[in-house]
Amino acid sequence: MTSSGTTSPLGPADAGRPPEEKSAGAGAGFSWELLLQAAGAPARQRGRALQAALRDAVRSGRLAAGTRLPSSRELAADLGVSRGLVTEAYEQLTAEGYLRSDRGSGTWVGAAARAGVRTARNLAPRAPGTRVDFRAGTPDLSLFPRAPWAAAHKTVLGRLPHRALGYPDPRGLPELRTALASLLTRRRGVVADPEHLIVCSGVTQATTLLGSVLHGHGERSIGVEDPGSPGHGPVFTGVGLTMVPLPLDGEGLATQPLLRSGVRVVMTTPAHQFPSGIAYSAKRRAELLDWARSVDGLIVEDDYDGDFRYDRAPVGALQGLDPDRVAYSGSVSKSLAPGLRLGWLIVPRRLMDEVVERKRTMDLGNPALDQALLAHFIERGDYDRQLRRCQRAYRERRDVLVSALAEHFPGTEVSGIAAGLHIIARLPERYGPEDRFLAGAARAGVAVRTLTAHEQVPMPDPGVRLVLGYAHLVPSEIVRGVGLLAGETAG
Repeated sequence: MTSSGTTSPLGPADAGRPPEEKSAGAGAGFSWELLLQAAGAPARQRGRALQAALRDAVRSGRLAAGTRLPSSRELAADLGVSRGLVTEAYEQLTAEGYLRSDRGSGTWVGAAARAGVRTARNLAPRAPGTRVDFRAGTPDLSLFPRAPWAAAHKTVLGRLPHRALGYPDPRGLPELRTALASLLTRRRGVVADPEHLIVCSGVTQATTLLGSVLHGHGERSIGVEDPGSPGHGPVFTGVGLTMVPLPLDGEGLATQPLLRSGVRVVMTTPAHQFPSGIAYSAKRRAELLDWARSVDGLIVEDDYDGDFRYDRAPVGALQGLDPDRVAYSGSVSKSLAPGLRLGWLIVPRRLMDEVVERKRTMDLGNPALDQALLAHFIERGDYDRQLRRCQRAYRERRDVLVSALAEHFPGTEVSGIAAGLHIIARLPERYGPEDRFLAGAARAGVAVRTLTAHEQVPMPDPGVRLVLGYAHLVPSEIVRGVGLLAGETAG
């Protein structure tokens, strides 16, 4: 590697810059060898693959804000690609806001890195001029059951014993763990022992706890679905695990790449893969469990929207097939509201004590009153009623979106519609290329994300594939948004 990858003191180009702005090799912790896979892609895919790899490094925090990048000449030499390819990648990411370029002073990671997690999870505020936002990841917060929640709050607070307001069991209140175990067994087919269930601040904390313990066991890498959720990246890198992207096929995580990868831990969304929307086949689930047993490994199951099924019978959790090889996580973020910060983690017995200890040292447990309230809400049947209410609303919105696409974008292929809170729409070729379509969407004031944005290794010339969230939009907004898109992006 050239001097761009060394830990030498900052050179003249850093003079006068704030102390936090350092060259990439001077403390950013990013190895440029991680770009070699992109550089080795087929010639027609190489430019987009390099852009995607750099973009992901910024989003995940592996390239921190203020990091100085190697010159295009240096990086091209290190990767064995043309300088023009690197220059084009730098220019594209500068236009997107991930990088900034100061004349005569090089290229630096820009402010987008500081908001990488929020952007990746589609939680960023609407950009000025946005009229309709189809980005996936948020439920309709207006459906939050305020009246029954307020009534439950009054009831629970009135009967909660004084001792319950002390420091809680880091695993969670016994009554909530019991209620959740019963709920998950009944609705998701999980093997749920209240003694091995941990109440967490959402799936993010669940995976942070588990990842930290696995790192302590010597694990240094974790397989992730590609395409997959970009929100997992900062969590895993934060606990010292390197993500290994693994491709999907029509049945789930592809078996042969997994076997070749050498990883012993994988993060999966088998009930409704995000973002593709597929459900892992029974055959692939069995193969995945066989793999875990053969390598003494672990499957981490994120059941992020397992309760929302419309046109098919519910797909049970993978954990129910082998609780010794699957760690199961979920939350109320989609069913109630993400702001409640309540979720759960069920881990194999061999990891339980260590995960509980990490939870204790991290925050001493979740707020007792919030836990007691959710337990009461579940026990009274209010949670099931809330799920049925959301199911009816979201099914209607899905149907409206599919109909609007058929009317305004005839020939569009939709998939992943039987479950969840988003769909995949593959538009006819005449609406491409993707960059032109996104430019038209921006002019129309419609926020959308493409499947390409979720891919670590982009497909060659895939056309326009949209990941369209609909749960947070009322039917009239959905119709309006699709019409606006059609008006600006007609092929």
